[in-house]
Amino acid sequence: MSTAAGVFTNTVFGFIVAYAFIALWETRPHLGGYDEAQALTFVWTTQALIACVAVFSTGFNHEMQERIHNGDIAIDLYRPVDLQLWYLASDLGRAAFHLLGRGIVPLTVGALAFDLALPRHPLVWLAFLASVTLAVVVSFALRYMVALAAFWLIDASGVNMISALLSMFGSGMLVPLTLFPGAFGEVVRLLPWASILQVPADVLLGRHAGPVGVAGALAFQAAWALVLLAAGRALQAAATRKVVVQGG
Repeated sequence: MSTAAGVFTNTVFGFIVAYAFIALWETRPHLGGYDEAQALTFVWTTQALIACVAVFSTGFNHEMQERIHNGDIAIDLYRPVDLQLWYLASDLGRAAFHLLGRGIVPLTVGALAFDLALPRHPLVWLAFLASVTLAVVVSFALRYMVALAAFWLIDASGVNMISALLSMFGSGMLVPLTLFPGAFGEVVRLLPWASILQVPADVLLGRHAGPVGVAGALAFQAAWALVLLAAGRALQAAATRKVVVQGG
């Protein structure tokens, strides 16, 4: 029921945002370097990926923070598996389910209702899937560090909220990041949140010229994934030098 409700919500919001974009692109054609068909494709692609890449910081975060607060994390640390890889494997499974369960229907509805600029070459779709996978890893690495904040904070809800806002604003969920002007736009497009939605959507739209351009986009995501995973591992090492159960 939750998945069905999510599909319905993403589809409804897809129509709302799509018609807002149509009105905007009718007055400003080729805004941000997109024509109207590409802009609509961007809308429906991002709606299809919102749950997959966990833009709203869903997934393991709250579970892990609860286990930190009640001390169960000590049991996890004693297990003969790496804690970060354990949660990463779980999150990749969650993302795969949402890509199929909540991604296909909204994108299909959008393609039936609007003239979308979807690629026809299968290699573009393969590159898109690779980009989505890297997007999930980058999103996970960011959310993992947010979850670790519970080692130092009694209530991590504020950090969770800030993380969700940064993800919404910096990923391209609201508008393509190419619409942000000047140096500010250039900086936003270099931040890790751009890897979550903006880069996969641009890969699908073929905005990265040729194999070299696509490889550069994937390398950008992979670099951020490695940096953030390493940062999460370092933060975990600092947090687990001494584990204190709150209230005990």
